[in-house]
Amino acid sequence: MEILALWLPLVITLSFGTVIIIAVRWILLRRAQELTSEQRLPRQMVVFVIILVLLIAVALTLPVSESSRNQLLALLGVLVSGVIAFSSTTIVANLMSGLVIRFNKPFKTGDFIRCNDYFGRVSEKGLLDTEIQTEQRDLIHIANSYLVNNPVSVIRSSGTLITANISIGYDVHHTSVTEALTKAVLEAGLEEGYVQVSELGDFSVSYRVAGLLKEVKSVLTARSNLHKAILDTLHNSDIEIMSPNFIAQRPTEATQKFIAKVPTNMPSKTRTSVEDDDAQEAIAFDKAELAAQHEESLRDAKAKVESVRQQISEAKGADKTALEKELEWALNQVDNIIKLEQQTKETE
Repeated sequence: MEILALWLPLVITLSFGTVIIIAVRWILLRRAQELTSEQRLPRQMVVFVIILVLLIAVALTLPVSESSRNQLLALLGVLVSGVIAFSSTTIVANLMSGLVIRFNKPFKTGDFIRCNDYFGRVSEKGLLDTEIQTEQRDLIHIANSYLVNNPVSVIRSSGTLITANISIGYDVHHTSVTEALTKAVLEAGLEEGYVQVSELGDFSVSYRVAGLLKEVKSVLTARSNLHKAILDTLHNSDIEIMSPNFIAQRPTEATQKFIAKVPTNMPSKTRTSVEDDDAQEAIAFDKAELAAQHEESLRDAKAKVESVRQQISEAKGADKTALEKELEWALNQVDNIIKLEQQTKETE
């Protein structure tokens, strides 16, 4: 009986604590599967605190001497303090940086961003890190503190300039080059094109050609199409490309030019369409595009909910009843979008 009396508090504490942890995990995490990773973080912290309290309670109910119990609590405190001390600096820095990004909103889901060597489309924003999808379709998680401490360039949704640099020999007048490159901008489906002489080099003249792309989701395709159009227009204009460095060491005639010939069996194409090659972006940035669509749909659905609630507060009678049904439908739309987003993440 004495042994039972000694171990009974510990057994009760363990049993009661286990039941509480299972119940809390089910209520906060398992039942709420539609929550995003950012929404789950505070709930996970609550579960962690409860587990920590249970460990302290177990230490207090152990059938050991007072000095041994105090040593065990001290050891537990040292372990917890050590974990917090080693991890708090990075965690707190990323957490505060995440709040800064949330309040300042330098970019949104779906935007193309570049931070030093990282370039891609934002597919998810969290409190601790930001996920981007690269041109290779890979997912990169960048710590929020890194984004705050380094310059981040964001491609504007209203349009961006697609540029290319090319070198032409001094024997070709710049007006001929400008005319051909301006035509290439139009062939690539870009707007408001212009050509600059960027450098007078030792062996060639460097030109910079640029055009405005309104549909920024096709930035990869547009860049490729501009390069193709430059090749076609310059070669068709009998202009030899000398970039970046062109060296021919085989015997050639002085008048020979190195211009690629168009295959005779290739179908003619007078204009390069950006829309024809949208599959490139669809493959490379599939998750980012889907995340952007979900965020936009969720934003519109929540705006609809607020609008209907405002109308309900001013309506009466049958109109109010109809608006209440519309509100229920709008709330279901919000829940469905959140569930769909969570299912998408689980299937990745």
